[in-house]
Amino acid sequence: MKRFLSKFAGLRMFFIVWSTQNLSILGSSMTSFALVIWSYQQKGSALTTALLSVCSYAPYVLLSIFAGTLGDRWDKRRTMAVCDSLAGLTTVAVLFLLRTGRLEIWHLYVLNALNGLMSTIQNPVSEVSVTLLTPKEQVQRVSGLLSLSGSLVSLLSPVFATAVLTLLGMEAVIAFDLLTCAAAVGTMVFAVRLPEAPAPAERPSPLRSAAEGLGWLAANRGVLDLILFLAAINLIASMYNAALPAMLLSRPGGGEAVLGLVETVTGLASLAGSLLASALPEPRSRVRVICNCLLVSMSTENLLLALGRGPGVWCLGAVLGWTLIPVMNTNMNALLRLRIPVEMQGRVYAARNTLQFFTIPVGYLLGGVLVDRFFEPLMAAQEPGSPLAALLGTGKGSGAAALFLVIAGAGAAVCLLFRRDRHLWELEERG
Repeated sequence: MKRFLSKFAGLRMFFIVWSTQNLSILGSSMTSFALVIWSYQQKGSALTTALLSVCSYAPYVLLSIFAGTLGDRWDKRRTMAVCDSLAGLTTVAVLFLLRTGRLEIWHLYVLNALNGLMSTIQNPVSEVSVTLLTPKEQVQRVSGLLSLSGSLVSLLSPVFATAVLTLLGMEAVIAFDLLTCAAAVGTMVFAVRLPEAPAPAERPSPLRSAAEGLGWLAANRGVLDLILFLAAINLIASMYNAALPAMLLSRPGGGEAVLGLVETVTGLASLAGSLLASALPEPRSRVRVICNCLLVSMSTENLLLALGRGPGVWCLGAVLGWTLIPVMNTNMNALLRLRIPVEMQGRVYAARNTLQFFTIPVGYLLGGVLVDRFFEPLMAAQEPGSPLAALLGTGKGSGAAALFLVIAGAGAAVCLLFRRDRHLWELEERG
């Protein structure tokens, strides 16, 4: 036991922040999952549910590049507590509107945008806080733990949300969200102390901060190209996320329980991958691990979702698609933390957030539009014996399956293209 505990030396405060913040994230994810089901039941549209995520990411993408200066100069503990508190107030608003029978889709769009604004401010602050709480010799292990927590949230949120929603209703899901948010805020205010970050020589304006973050990336092409690689993957992955509820809630053999099952298997696969990532030693080539993991993930799950006809195949796709993602994330996070100077991380992570994540709302919007306006009409026009109908099936949900077939090829092509990028391999040469 002593030998085991010694592996986590110097991480006590990190564990306090990590556990309470992720408990709050679990509550928020349960609410998001329940609201996706609610919105699809209201409209039956992939675009309607996709716009929930578009509204969450739009302020994040538009304003993240100017938030880096906050991560470098504001009090990080207070900033995280305030952002969590304001996000909790948006959840209170959802609960009030639901209880009074006034909740509408557009309310969720506005509240998701406000939540996105809070994430915009909090994310670079949180990234710097993790770096400050992590001894250099623990970077690999902390990266694995961050992947582990993300996997646990992915695993537990659909299970808990489906169970609570079925047994107790939407209000109980929201109440759990509020309790976990209160726990995170209380811990941050009363129990957390963060080390001081190196003080910058001067305090630049937000515009100058954004320019400095972009300038650092322009001078470090390996990190920049890694971010652009992930931006391309995020475009495809968000199209997947937009189409998945529409397909699983509509296909024969699908429904709410099947959506929850597939999401749960996704979480189990991510959990297994996180445990694997935490146990593996540092690889000889992080870049090779990143490229290979994404190639396997992008070229298997989407294909099985397109061609599958039932939960068994869809769950197999989730296993193949998500087991290696935590391994990829662990190595990507370690590369970024080791390459970016801590005094620049707030600004660089803010620039990273804009460049890497701007494709997510674009992908959600594009995926929703393609399913509703192109692929569903295309599949509805197919004769029962046509090649496309034989390959992808017929009826509502077959259009989403057609989109999965397209993005399976697109994902593999992106991975093979960036694998040839010499700037990525220069990250290995720098040791």
